[in-house]
Amino acid sequence: MAKIRGDIKVDIEKCKGCELCVVSCPQNALALSDGINKQGYHYAVLIEDVCTGCTNCSLVCPDAVITVYREDRKTGKKKPVAELRNVTGDIKIEVGAEEEEGN
Repeated sequence: MAKIRGDIKVDIEKCKGCELCVVSCPQNALALSDGINKQGYHYAVLIEDVCTGCTNCSLVCPDAVITVYREDRKTGKKKPVAELRNVTGDIKIEVGAEEEEGN
């Protein structure tokens, strides 16, 4: 089975550098940057090209500033699979496996 390739995008100007995403990444692909954003925080960055798109980082981000992408096996293009925005109350998140072709 081929390895799933993922990627993330961090809204660096809103990231407060809490490091929750860094410690939740099972691939150790994230770290805090050497640079700082306009708020004065070191922001999260992808440092290793080993992301699988597991969504852990996005799910634990208290500021909802991380979008996770996974590579579509058919097209080779990356599509968003996890994005939290404008959270104002309780939320329910379900992460399911993609349906197998022919089922």
